[in-house]
Amino acid sequence: MEEMRHGVKIWAGIRPGACLLFFCQLGYVSGQIRYPVPEESKEGTFVGNIAQDFLLDAESLSARRLQVAGEANQRYFRVDLDSGALLVKDPIDREALCGLSASCVVPLEFVTEGPLEMYRAEVEIVDVNDHSPRFPRQHLNLEIGEAAPPGQRFPLEKAQDADVGSNSISSYRLSPNDYFALDVKKRSDGSLVPELLLEKPLDREKQANYRLVLTAVDGGSPPRSGTAELKVSVLDVNDNAPAFEQSSYRISVLESAPAGTLLIQLNATDPDQGSSGNITFFFSNHTPERVRSLFGLHSTTGQITLQGPLDFEADNYYEFDVRARDGGTPAMEQHCSLRVDVLDVNDNAPQITLTSELGTLRESAEPGTVVALISVQDPDSGPNGDVSLRIPEHLPFALKSAFKNQFSLVTAAALDREVESKYEIPVTASDAGSPPLSTRRTIFLNVSDVNDNPPSFIQRSHEVFVQENNRPGDLLCSLAASDPDSGLNALISYSLLEPRGRDVLASSFISLNPQTGAVHATRSFDYEQTQTLQFEVQARDRGDPPLSSTVTVRLFVLDLNDNAPAVLRPRARPGSLCPQALPPSVGAGHLVTKVTAVDLDSGYNAWVSYQLLEAPDPSLFAVSRYAGEIRTAVPIPADLPPQKLVIVVKDNGSPPLSTSVTLLVSLEEDSHPALPDLREHSAKPQGESRLTLYLAVSLVAICFVSFGSFVALLSKCLRGTACGLRCLGGTCSCLSRSRRREGLPPSNGILRIQLGSEDPIKFVDVGGHSHGCTPLASAPSRSDSFMMVKSPSAPLAGEPVRPSCPPSDLLYGLEVRPAAMLPLDRAAPLGWPGSTHGAPRQSSEDLTPIARANDDESPFSEH
Repeated sequence: MEEMRHGVKIWAGIRPGACLLFFCQLGYVSGQIRYPVPEESKEGTFVGNIAQDFLLDAESLSARRLQVAGEANQRYFRVDLDSGALLVKDPIDREALCGLSASCVVPLEFVTEGPLEMYRAEVEIVDVNDHSPRFPRQHLNLEIGEAAPPGQRFPLEKAQDADVGSNSISSYRLSPNDYFALDVKKRSDGSLVPELLLEKPLDREKQANYRLVLTAVDGGSPPRSGTAELKVSVLDVNDNAPAFEQSSYRISVLESAPAGTLLIQLNATDPDQGSSGNITFFFSNHTPERVRSLFGLHSTTGQITLQGPLDFEADNYYEFDVRARDGGTPAMEQHCSLRVDVLDVNDNAPQITLTSELGTLRESAEPGTVVALISVQDPDSGPNGDVSLRIPEHLPFALKSAFKNQFSLVTAAALDREVESKYEIPVTASDAGSPPLSTRRTIFLNVSDVNDNPPSFIQRSHEVFVQENNRPGDLLCSLAASDPDSGLNALISYSLLEPRGRDVLASSFISLNPQTGAVHATRSFDYEQTQTLQFEVQARDRGDPPLSSTVTVRLFVLDLNDNAPAVLRPRARPGSLCPQALPPSVGAGHLVTKVTAVDLDSGYNAWVSYQLLEAPDPSLFAVSRYAGEIRTAVPIPADLPPQKLVIVVKDNGSPPLSTSVTLLVSLEEDSHPALPDLREHSAKPQGESRLTLYLAVSLVAICFVSFGSFVALLSKCLRGTACGLRCLGGTCSCLSRSRRREGLPPSNGILRIQLGSEDPIKFVDVGGHSHGCTPLASAPSRSDSFMMVKSPSAPLAGEPVRPSCPPSDLLYGLEVRPAAMLPLDRAAPLGWPGSTHGAPRQSSEDLTPIARANDDESPFSEH
C-alpha cells in the first residue's frame, strides 16, 4: 500500500499538465488527456475530474447521462455524476491487463446525451512493485571442464519479474567465492541475462563441485529479490569448444509463413576428433516455452524451422539463444543469439464498433444531426492498418471524421417518413492492404412521424343528388379523407362548417359522422322548399399542432311528382259547384270562364292540361287543353237548362296527378260571373278579409314599382326587337322575339311576383279584357299567396266575338336558383331553355319560366 501511495504522489505532480488539447467536432469531443492510476487501487480511488478537464457543467452530468463507453472499461471505471470524478470501480491487475508491455495505457471514451457527444481520455496503469523476481528453477546445474580457461563465460538462466519499468529486474548478484564472478549482458529489448565468468583455472582434483547462490534484484522501492541455487560441477578435460560462425543472427519471416518453413541453418565447428568433435544443437535453458512451440531446432543439422502459426499483432519479433555442445568428456559448448523478426501481412479485417446510436430519429431532424458514433480498428500495421469508411451514396446520410478511426454518421438531407419510414444503413470499413480487407455492419434507423401532412380529400368539391321525400337516415355521401402520417397524426375527425348569416342551416337537414365522414339525411327533403344545399366539411387530424382541410359539398334535391295541380279560379269550396253565368243567345266561341291551375312541382311534373270530363251535352262546350279556357262550341239556345261541367286538371308527372272543378253553367242576364266568388270571398271572417286587404295594398305598391321597371325595360327591348316582359322578385326583363321563336309561349296574363326572400311568389293578372281585379285564392299549400284577376266584360253589341284574353305573358315561378349551384343535367328544369328533355326552352335559368296559356296548340303550361 505504501508503494501504491508513492505512485499516486509521483503522478499527482504530473497530472496538472496532462490536459494538452480539447477538440470538439460533429458530436465528438476529443482531448489528449492521460490520467495515471496505480494498479490494484481500491474501489472508489480518484482517477481524475472529467467535468473539470473537459469543461462540462457538473450540474447537467446526470441529465446528460455521462458514462464510460464500452463494457470492458465499465468493468474497471465509473463516473460520479455528482462531481464529475472518474473513480476506480474494480482493482486492476496491470500484469493481467498488459502483460510485460512497458506501457499500459487504457483508452477511455465517455459519452453524453442531449446532444450526443464523445470525450476521449487515457488512463495509464502505473506499475506497482508487487511481484518479486523468480527463476524458472530453484536449482541450476552447470558443468565446466577443468581445462576451461579463465575469462570463459557460461550463460545462466535469467529470472522473470511480472513488473515492468523500474520495478523489473535491475541487477543480479552472486554469492562470494574465489573462482567465479557474475557478468550481466543487456539485450536489445532491455532485458538482463546473467553469465557466469570463470576467473581462475579449475582443478577437479582439488574441488569437483561448487555451490553458489544467484540473486535477482528488481528496481522497486523498496526492491524485491529472488534467488536460485547454482551447482557447478567440474568435468574432466575437453580442450576445444564448438564455435559458431557468428555470435548472433537476425532473420525475417512473414507472419503468414506456413508450418515447416526453413528459417535458418546454424553452423558450428569443433576441431576435436572423435566424440569430442561431434556437435549437438539445442535451445538454451532459459528459452521460453512459447518459442520452443513455434520454432523447431534439429539437434544434428542445426536447422531451425517454423512449427506453429505466427501473429504479428501478438509478437512482432522473437529473440533466443542456441547452444552447441560437443561429445567430449567433459563436454564443451558455445552459444549464439538468434532474433526472428515477424513481418506483417494484411490478415485482419477492420473492426467496426458502434460507440453510440440513436435508433429512432424524428423526420423533422435538420441535416447534420448525429445518428451514430462509429469507431474502427485494424490491428495490422502500416497501410494494412489504414482504414476508410463508406456508406451507399443514394442514402440521405454522410460520414464525418472527427479524428483518425473515429467517425460520426449524420443526416445529409431532410427525412420524410411518408417516403421512407426506416433505413438500413450498411457501413463498410476497408483497409489499404493488398489485397484490401473489409467489414460491413448495418445500422438500423427508424424515422418517427411528425404531423406535416394535412388530411386530403379525393376531390375539392362533391356534388350529391337526392330525390325529395327521401327517408330520414339515408346515406347521402361518404367524405372519407386520407392522411399519410401515422398514429394520432393520421387519426381524422370530421366536422360540419356552417357559414354565418345563412338562414337555412345544413345541420337541420343532414348529420355528419365525425369518425367516418358519412353524411346522412336527418329529414326528408322537399323540392318545393329546398332545391339546393351547400355546406363544407372539415377533416382535422389529432397531431400537434393539428392540420385540417375542407371539402365543399353541393347537394341538389331532385323533384318528384308529389303535388297535384291546384285550381286557382274559379274558386269553389270542396264538393260545391262553381256557378258560371252565360248571357242569353251567345254564339260559338264565347268565353264562358277560364280555369287556372298551378302545380308546385317543376319541369314536366308541373305541366298541366285541362280536359272536359263530364257534361250533359259535351258538344255544347269546348275546353282549351293547355289554356284552360271554356268556350261555347255552338250557339247556345235560349232555353238551355243549367249545365254541370266537370273539368279535370292533370299534370305531366309519372304517374300523373290530377284535380277537378265542377262548374254550373246557366243562362242569366248577369254578365259578371266572377261576382259570386267575390261575394263568397267577402263573406269570410273579418281576420281573413283584413289579411287580404293588407296583401292587396302591398301588391298595388309592388305593381307601381314593377310598372316603372316594365316601361324602362320595354323601351330598351324595343330598340332592336319586340320583347316580352318577364318579372321575378320585383325585377322585370325583356324576352326577345328570337326567344319566342325558340319556343317561348305567350302567357295567360298572370304575373307572379316574389315579395321577399322567404315569401312565396304572388300572382297578378296584368292582361285580359276585364275591368276590375278580383282576389283569387292561391294554391292550398301557399296560403300566403294571392292573385288579382281582372273581371271579364261582355262584348259590345255588334262587335264580333273574339278571344276575351289577348296574348300576354304568364310569369310564375319556382324559387330562383343560380346556375352555378345546379348540376349539368339540372341546369334548367324540364321545359326550360337549356334542358335536355325537350319542350321549348329559355336561355337562362336565373329567370322564372314563362308558360303559354292562351294558345291551344301549346305543348305545355309551366308554372
